[in-house]
Formats: sequence, C-alpha cells, structure tokens
Amino acid sequence: MAGQRDHFLAKSFEYLQENVRRSGPAAAASYTLVGAVLLLGGGGYLIDQWRDTDPWFLLGGLMLGLVVGFYEIAKAIWKR
Repeated sequence: MAGQRDHFLAKSFEYLQENVRRSGPAAAASYTLVGAVLLLGGGGYLIDQWRDTDPWFLLGGLMLGLVVGFYEIAKAIWKR
C-alpha cells in the first residue's frame, strides 16, 4: 500500500514540476507587464508633479508600459 502511495506522489510531483517549468516564460512576461505599467506610470506621475502637467506624462507612461508589457507577452506566446 505504501509503495503505491509513494509512486502516486512521485508522479504527481513530476507533473507539477513539468507544469511549473512550462509556465515560466508566461509568468515572467506577466510580471514584466505589471512592472512596466507600475514603473513607467509612476515615472510619468513624478514628471507630472515636477512639471505641473497633470495627466499627460502619467497617461503616456501608462500607455508605454502597456505596449512594453504586451510586447513581452506576445514574445512569450509566439516564441513556440
């Protein structure tokens, strides 16, 4: 009985490890999307505060962050 359980657990961990390995590029691309939006949007906000041009650099930073993030996601998807 214990042998079957150990075999089942070993196979389950194998499948889990394979799924995590295959999802790595997609996870990295999604983190890039979030990071780019936060970083470039935050930079745009700071420039707006410095130059007193309220929404324009923030919107530009957010748009640029989205473009960069979606580009990375597209690279990860169409890499195969």
